[in-house]
Amino acid sequence: KRNKNNRVFVVHRLDKDTSGLIVFAKSEMVKKKLQNNWDKSIRNYVAVVNGNVLKEKDTLKSYLRETKTLLVYSTKDKDGDLAITSYRKVMGNNEYSLLDINIKTGKKNQIRVQLSDIGHSIVGDKKYGIKKDPIRRLCLHANYLEFMHPITNKKMTFDIDIPNSFIAICKSVEK
Repeated sequence: KRNKNNRVFVVHRLDKDTSGLIVFAKSEMVKKKLQNNWDKSIRNYVAVVNGNVLKEKDTLKSYLRETKTLLVYSTKDKDGDLAITSYRKVMGNNEYSLLDINIKTGKKNQIRVQLSDIGHSIVGDKKYGIKKDPIRRLCLHANYLEFMHPITNKKMTFDIDIPNSFIAICKSVEK
């Protein structure tokens, strides 16, 4: 507001319809430094997935490729991009599970594709999931970021609450 010539620079992105934390830099130099070390950052998400996830925690590894129509899919071929996603089940019922997710890599649609691969697509995911959408949104939320500030070398941590609707849906159908 003070200087109309000031700009902000996007450091990373979130998949379309994913809510949550995103980092902007005030200079292009800081943006580039953050991006060069982004793989060292800690990026956590929460997601509501379809079904009762039986494994309390797991690490999903696959290679991702993209079709000409921009659909990302997993392959065993090592010519795709390696994607590593870990999750921990927080709560659930017979219809839905709330997962705490950490991504080691940041590939396009990574979380959505890998959870769909194990039969637990994200609620509200029209691209990789089933059409069920009880709260009318993609239930994927970036809730925690941790990285080193590129100038001060100070650890920066940011977290925001899990959306109440995510918790409610996982409690609502308890049987």
